[in-house]
Amino acid sequence: MKKKHRKTRPLVSESEVLTTEHEAIIEARQELVEELKETADKLARDGATTGDLKILSRALRELRYAFKVFTPYRHHRKVTVFGSARTQEDDPDFIQAVEFGRLMAEEEWMVLTGAGGGIMEAAHRGCGRELAMGVNILLPFEQDANPIINNDAKLVHLKYFFTRKLIFVKEVHAVALFAGGFGTQDEAFETLTLVQTGKRDLMPIVLVDEPEGDYWQGWEEFIKTKLLDKKLISPEDMSLYYRTNNAQDAVDEILNFYSVYNSMRYVKNQLVLRIHVEPPQEFIEKLNDHFSDILLSGKIERVPTHRFEADDAHLADLPRLGFKFNRKFIGRLRQLVDMINEDLGPLTEED
Repeated sequence: MKKKHRKTRPLVSESEVLTTEHEAIIEARQELVEELKETADKLARDGATTGDLKILSRALRELRYAFKVFTPYRHHRKVTVFGSARTQEDDPDFIQAVEFGRLMAEEEWMVLTGAGGGIMEAAHRGCGRELAMGVNILLPFEQDANPIINNDAKLVHLKYFFTRKLIFVKEVHAVALFAGGFGTQDEAFETLTLVQTGKRDLMPIVLVDEPEGDYWQGWEEFIKTKLLDKKLISPEDMSLYYRTNNAQDAVDEILNFYSVYNSMRYVKNQLVLRIHVEPPQEFIEKLNDHFSDILLSGKIERVPTHRFEADDAHLADLPRLGFKFNRKFIGRLRQLVDMINEDLGPLTEED
């Protein structure tokens, strides 16, 4: 039985957190703005083509617009839901997605989708307009947003798939995938690739079949026989996703991931894990015994909050574990986080 999860903690906005490092943060941001201006000047000097300039200009404007919309919700937990736009209302996958969205909303999570019909509309029906966010893609043929999110201030319209896909992964804390076509498969593999290569921090990736369904079961069989058996991926990479055919189980997987673990950050050459529970020394020793293979040197140990984490000031009081991590072993890192949640998490009544 899965352990009971903690209620998602409300997070304060950055404007409410004033630290001694605040001026340094503002200065660093201004330097980055100046770099953007310098890059634009270099494009002019390079004689960039009109086509290239149009792509860069539109992409930058799209991302600025999207970041502006998402900024007020940065500290609110969100899950991206992927799946087919063709799924009909009476399809078991549609019904499952509605239930998933409803359960996530009960936990006060927001639900981000591509804003279209099918699975996207189903998840939004479940969570309701207040907790729905959307990133719609402008296509040559008509693509209306679903009625739940249409004309909402939390709906973003983008031209490029690559800017849209960035938002889908960057702005959320979990991803849930239902049955879908080429686009869903693309999103599944891209999300797994970003996490596996460390280009995106660890997060739950949940593959949700309909009850008694085998869409993701068949996908997993392909992964095992064509990738794992041929040693094209490592056994621990199988820990990067979770497959289920039950909406509540999918929600529990996401919430349990954050039951003790909060977040991660690299500080210089050290990986720092922020957690909600002060770890006993004997547990730290257990981690070192089980995961010495992922260390470049030294040991896993308690570490203080570093001044470089000043822009994460709302997490300043959380306990931390730090170590020099070999970034080739992301799957093993996920297994380490699972052990933290399992051993330090809240106990069930049976326990």
